Amino acid sequence: MTAIPQGRTRRATLLSAACALAVTGAMVLTGCSSSEDPDAGTNGVGKLSPGQIQTKTRAAADAAPAVRLSGTVVTSGRTYKLDMRLKADGGTGSVTSQGATFGLLRVGKQLYLKADADFWSHGGDTGAAGKLNGKYVKVPQGDPAYKKFSGFTDKAVLLDGLLTLHGKLATDGHHDQSGTRTIRITGDAGSGGTLDVSLQGKPYPLRLVRAGSAGTLSFSDWGKDFTVTEPAKSETVDYGKQLPTS
Repeated sequence: MTAIPQGRTRRATLLSAACALAVTGAMVLTGCSSSEDPDAGTNGVGKLSPGQIQTKTRAAADAAPAVRLSGTVVTSGRTYKLDMRLKADGGTGSVTSQGATFGLLRVGKQLYLKADADFWSHGGDTGAAGKLNGKYVKVPQGDPAYKKFSGFTDKAVLLDGLLTLHGKLATDGHHDQSGTRTIRITGDAGSGGTLDVSLQGKPYPLRLVRAGSAGTLSFSDWGKDFTVTEPAKSETVDYGKQLPTS
């Protein structure tokens, strides 16, 4: 017969005795329950219905003064890789599509596009490309590029178009996003998209998989303010009413 160490026996005896004690109020001694509450110590949204969770996370996202958004968006058959910081009065970041990367900056209603000469020379105007290389080019509001890209810098417009799951909503368990506990909600069992919502602090959306393989996005830096300022005149080019084709 193998002897059991006295230290181990003493610990087991103490734990058994502790679990046998009456529970005071709503407190339960840790280690006495065989199952843990996955929502213990959270903001509580994990216990809500999926529709209520979606409403809560949309309200939290709308109220946040700023957010960083990164990932891919597929629209009109084209994939855009985004890394944008957004707030009510502007946004800044980069966009990559078809191997070309360009910067976007919006201050109020004024949108700027910044890219290298290769980006601008795709339209065949090499002379203009040299002048625009590395400059903040003002995008006229009447130019097709303004309508196409200004939405990538607009927090309200972008989140309104993204944070919607399609079909019947359901919850899909507790998960983890970069160390933050989340509750996942789905539309039509995932075919209508999935959204991971933070269970810590405010119920911000942290990860979105869009319906129809239309991209995957991560959200971070909720509420962390940043500044958007007009670029210096020496770094700015006003090309007129319409940008060169690129």
